[in-house]
Amino acid sequence: MAFTDWLKKNVTEARQTLNAEITKFKSKDLLEAIIAGCALVAYADGNVSAAEKQKMMGYLKSSDQLKIFDSGDVIKIFQKYVEKFEFDAMIGTGEVMQAVGKFRGKPMAQLIVRVCCAIGAADGDFDDQERAAVRRMCSELGLNPADFSL
Repeated sequence: MAFTDWLKKNVTEARQTLNAEITKFKSKDLLEAIIAGCALVAYADGNVSAAEKQKMMGYLKSSDQLKIFDSGDVIKIFQKYVEKFEFDAMIGTGEVMQAVGKFRGKPMAQLIVRVCCAIGAADGDFDDQERAAVRRMCSELGLNPADFSL
C-alpha cells in the first residue's frame, strides 16, 4: 500500500506542476495586459503613487492564475511601461493598447478593466483622467464603459 500512496502523491504533484506551467504559459499575455493597463491608469494623472503599485501587487498575489508570476518580473514589466510613458505618452499609450487589444472579445477583457478600475481607485480618488484611461481601454476591448460605471 505504501507504494500506491507514493505513486498517487507523485502523480498528483506532477499534475499540479504541469497545470501551473500551463496556466503560466496561457496567462503571460494576460499578465502583460493587466500590468500595461495598470501602468496606463496609474500614469493618467502624471504620477504613479505607491498606493497604486501596492494595489496592483496585492491583486496579482491574490489571483490564482497570476500569483505564479515572480514579483520581480511584475515590477520589471510595470517599469517598462512607465518608462515608455515617461519617454512619450503617445508611445506608452500605443504600447498599452497593443497589449490590451489581444483580449478584445475575450472574457478576460472584463477582468483587465476591473483590475484597472481597482488600481485607479487605490489612492482614494478615481479621477476623471484615470476614468478616461479605462474608458479608452474599454473602447480597445469592445466593452461598454457604462458596464463598469465609467
